[in-house]
Amino acid sequence: MLKITDLTKRYGNGELVLKGLNFEIEGPGLTAIIGSSGAGKSTLLRCINRLVEPTSGRIVVDGVDVTTLRGRRLRHSRRAIGMIFQGFNLIDRLSVMENVLSGRLGYVSFAQALTRRYPQDDVDRAFSLLERVGLQDYVNKRADTLSGGQRQRVGVVRALMQEPKILLADEPTASLDPKTSQQIMSLTRELSDELSLPVLVNIHNVHQAKEFSDRVVGLRYGTIIFDGTAAELDDDALDRIYEGTAGRGEQGEEPVDDMAIDTRGVAPS
Repeated sequence: MLKITDLTKRYGNGELVLKGLNFEIEGPGLTAIIGSSGAGKSTLLRCINRLVEPTSGRIVVDGVDVTTLRGRRLRHSRRAIGMIFQGFNLIDRLSVMENVLSGRLGYVSFAQALTRRYPQDDVDRAFSLLERVGLQDYVNKRADTLSGGQRQRVGVVRALMQEPKILLADEPTASLDPKTSQQIMSLTRELSDELSLPVLVNIHNVHQAKEFSDRVVGLRYGTIIFDGTAAELDDDALDRIYEGTAGRGEQGEEPVDDMAIDTRGVAPS
């Protein structure tokens, strides 16, 4: 499903952010990526969907090496890679339904997108998914009237509307309170199971990583330090990932990750 080989990323003349990563996701389940701020977690996810350009290496999604694609072929390949963002990335002035249906933009013509005339099957699926996440009464509400948890649920449904082969979630709970954060992680886990969908989640909260994931990958300075089951993530492994006690996040706090990387792959100062 996902195979990453010798993946590296360097911004400008700086140090490597990712240092020859190798790992695979072969089927459904939730994989959590943990590590201190600056470990490369967000950069990794954004390389997978090519929001950030890898420096070298291969990223194969559903049999297609996305690092070789350009233009229209790249746009088509991104349909198979759903993305849930930390900052929701909704269009505030649009309704919940309009935001959700934007997940189908890669499948409809320019004229359909411009006039927001989506096939009835797409509308029906959007209604069904919104009901699944408890937002059936918010279909016509503007996105900017929703709470943080509701906005993130819209983001989840929008990603699922792509009918992705794999779902990426880049710190999906970092902007949420602890209770809502737990609800979003639980929903993500449930949807992964229900849809037999591989999910790759960046997360600072180690407790949640252990509770909701099948597999945990620990990064430190762009290198994989740990790769195993949640049960295998013991104190020794955490010490290696976080260099002792600094920044573990197991107390439930979620500090800012390496999100100094914008969607163009430029590291702001």
